[in-house]
Amino acid sequence: MSPMPEPTHLPLVLTPPRGRAKPPRHLADLTLAERLEEATRLGLPGFRARQLSVHYFDRLVDDPEQMTDLPLAQRAELVTGFLPELMTPLRTLEADRGTTRKTLWRLFDGALVESVLMRYPDRATMCVSSQAGCGMACPFCATGQGGLQRNMSTAEIVEQVVAGARALARGEVPGGPGRVSNVVFMGMGEPLANYHAVVGAVRRLTSPAPDGLGMSARGVTVSTVGLVPRIRQLAAEGLPVTLALSLHAPDDELRNELVPINTRYSVAETVEAAWDYARTTKRRVSIEYAMMRGINDQAHRADLLADVLGSVGDPAPWGWVHVNLIPLNEVRGSKFTRSSDEDMDTFQRRLLERGISTTMRDTRGSDIDAACGQLAATEG
Repeated sequence: MSPMPEPTHLPLVLTPPRGRAKPPRHLADLTLAERLEEATRLGLPGFRARQLSVHYFDRLVDDPEQMTDLPLAQRAELVTGFLPELMTPLRTLEADRGTTRKTLWRLFDGALVESVLMRYPDRATMCVSSQAGCGMACPFCATGQGGLQRNMSTAEIVEQVVAGARALARGEVPGGPGRVSNVVFMGMGEPLANYHAVVGAVRRLTSPAPDGLGMSARGVTVSTVGLVPRIRQLAAEGLPVTLALSLHAPDDELRNELVPINTRYSVAETVEAAWDYARTTKRRVSIEYAMMRGINDQAHRADLLADVLGSVGDPAPWGWVHVNLIPLNEVRGSKFTRSSDEDMDTFQRRLLERGISTTMRDTRGSDIDAACGQLAATEG
């Protein structure tokens, strides 16, 4: 038999350690109505908050000198009060002829997080972090090995996207000026363990300018390792975002080892919650499956995955689920390695033969430590 991963006995931390200072409150933490209220509380005309919102979300301005509609005598105070600096770029690495850019950020308290901008011919995608570190303890993931430091604020999440939007708008990425069309919550952290900040960020990203960036909710993907109560809560939010379930194994015995939260919510419970999400939102769920040599890539597991996904029902004629096979982005020193091309092809073919929509993910940025947590680990 192929070697199984060692059991993981790390605690499943679902909340960050207490006692940490909170990030400074930022305009992006607030709805437009709350910004107007804050301006009034500070003795300022409410329209000043709207002006700042236009600069941040619509014009993508980060230089106070360009905010010429603000009175010079109050400009510094307004910018400091509503647009405090949230994160500082430490390193930016490029791949794919500059169209993939990974940035390592230092937050106000020294925590390190990462974001990745990936430009394609027809779209530009931002992969963002939602936590500094992660408490899910998946043994094949670089982020999971460092544990959870803290949740990120709504504004810290949004700022990653705004930074990418600025780079595109200013023509800093090959291909000429552009805009962010897609956001995936697949960077560092478990998004649904930081539920309220993540939902706040999604609302800010999708609200029309100047309340937010004005993106389509259908261009936003929120991933989870399977926090079942939060999946059900997200389904009731009225946000038609795509849910991506990081399954990685079709059976409880193996998934307990690869994704320890499975000891709380079984494969059957997790897949049923995902199916309910698709039925409620009318949005097809993406099943993320990292291909690991000799661990989860056997042909019989492809058949078992098809059985599991086919056992819950089909809420729409177009099918409720799509499987996204991911060649493992290997972590230095880890025993988990990428499956062979032959085994991945066989796995995909078995799913397709069972009528399961399946694709192999494009592997971008492997030469710049693009797997979440790798760059932070080398810096930290």
